[in-house]
Amino acid sequence: MTMIENLHGMLERGIDTALLRYSLGTELLKIGNADAAIAHLREALKLDSEYSAAWKVLGKALAESGNHVEAVDVLDQGIEVAERRGDIQAAKEMGVFRKRSQSALENPTG
Repeated sequence: MTMIENLHGMLERGIDTALLRYSLGTELLKIGNADAAIAHLREALKLDSEYSAAWKVLGKALAESGNHVEAVDVLDQGIEVAERRGDIQAAKEMGVFRKRSQSALENPTG
């Protein structure tokens, strides 16, 4: 059984936590399923809006799906959360992702 199958099984058994949704979103993004990852990461943030890592991976997933406008917005929010919580490394990483998405918006042809 794969990690994704295990995580889905936990959801089916009624376990629904921010960590579970974050983990599922992260694993789905690893296999290239950004749309499904985005849905689970949004759920993680509904369960815990202060989850810096979920903001970071959601921003990354949005960027990978080509939605750079929303990625910039999400990463701005995530940076604010991370800085407030003292998650300096997460804030730095989100800043890098944000710059990449902003650059993609300013130079759409690459």
